[in-house]
Amino acid sequence: MAATPQPSRPLSWPLSWIGRWHQAFIFQRRTRVLAEALAAQIPRNASVLDIGCGDGTIASLIARHRPDISIQGVEFLARPECKIECRAFDGVSLPFADTSFDVCLFVDVLHHTQDPAILLCEAARVSRSFVLLKDHLDENFFDDAMLRLMDWVGNRPHGVVLTYNYQSRREWEEHFSKCGLAEASWTSKMPLYPLPFNLLVGRGLHFVALLRKIK
Repeated sequence: MAATPQPSRPLSWPLSWIGRWHQAFIFQRRTRVLAEALAAQIPRNASVLDIGCGDGTIASLIARHRPDISIQGVEFLARPECKIECRAFDGVSLPFADTSFDVCLFVDVLHHTQDPAILLCEAARVSRSFVLLKDHLDENFFDDAMLRLMDWVGNRPHGVVLTYNYQSRREWEEHFSKCGLAEASWTSKMPLYPLPFNLLVGRGLHFVALLRKIK
């Protein structure tokens, strides 16, 4: 499921300051770059389900780049201010019949789950053709430490529960195979952050994969 907000409570001043700083200097560029990269991977005239869509910011930007597609979302706690059509789900089972959409989309969702394969297999069930995935790569202690720091800075000020369940390339490949998916494309060249930050937190820690259904 998507990152699950904790009950709302006032943030201490360090967290509120970090949240404002992240919004001003990181979030806007990240969403723009991600939307452009993801929009380029979606087939023409596709119907898309954004799983764990949050407030719909990235999906709405994708739709702006690709007016030929239709996109809707699901979220564990659906937000009334969501920028796209969105419905709530239980975080495990998608409330759609088999092959309901051309593409299912995850943007930094699966590392917030206890077992990424559960929701990934659900996406494969609901998709007719592709699953489009943006997530992280964790190959060593340094990668794990950096990803934990990034997750904390980006999500803790918003009260998000953090599971830090990052996967290596080999582990991702095992999840893909288990869910009947094969890589159609893969890139870890994602300039999400401005220099000099991208040299530290952008170097191979992020990937976008287009996965084709093979069974």
